[in-house]
Amino acid sequence: MMPPAVRFTLEQSNEAWEAWRFNCGPSALCAVTSTKPEDALRVLPQFRERGYTNPTMMRAGLKALGATWKELRSESGAVNLAHGVISPLPAFGLVRVQWGGRWTNPGVPIRARYRYSHWIAIAGDQVFDINAMCVGGWLPFQEWAGQLVPWLLREVYGNKPTGQWWSTHCWEIER
Repeated sequence: MMPPAVRFTLEQSNEAWEAWRFNCGPSALCAVTSTKPEDALRVLPQFRERGYTNPTMMRAGLKALGATWKELRSESGAVNLAHGVISPLPAFGLVRVQWGGRWTNPGVPIRARYRYSHWIAIAGDQVFDINAMCVGGWLPFQEWAGQLVPWLLREVYGNKPTGQWWSTHCWEIER
């Protein structure tokens, strides 16, 4: 499956970051819906004020853009240690990734985890990550998981994350 064309450049994503903190949530939405950063800002409620995208906001953005999707749930009940049910990855869609660390230990409030999460888009074996815009945003899954994720965790969070990650929200989007 070929990923959709990204309708913004590295320079445009940097300009949107400077203007209104364009980041992983709006960019993943843009990548999977072939829209521009200003479209994401228009449809993600309260993004300008908050600077992040939670699952409720992402659902509202998808709805506002007229997307049709279904939320994926694990049929096997696969569980990642004490972290809960792992959602299966879509063939084409959006994924909210949870980075593992002390904030995901049992007893830590769920809200504490949100600061350590990340949105990506998936198209077949390709992953869109805003942190890969220098190469167009789309990478093979193995390159994303094996090279970009360790680099990203090290650069953004230092030695805090465990290196584990799992999907918490996955939506298969009708193309």
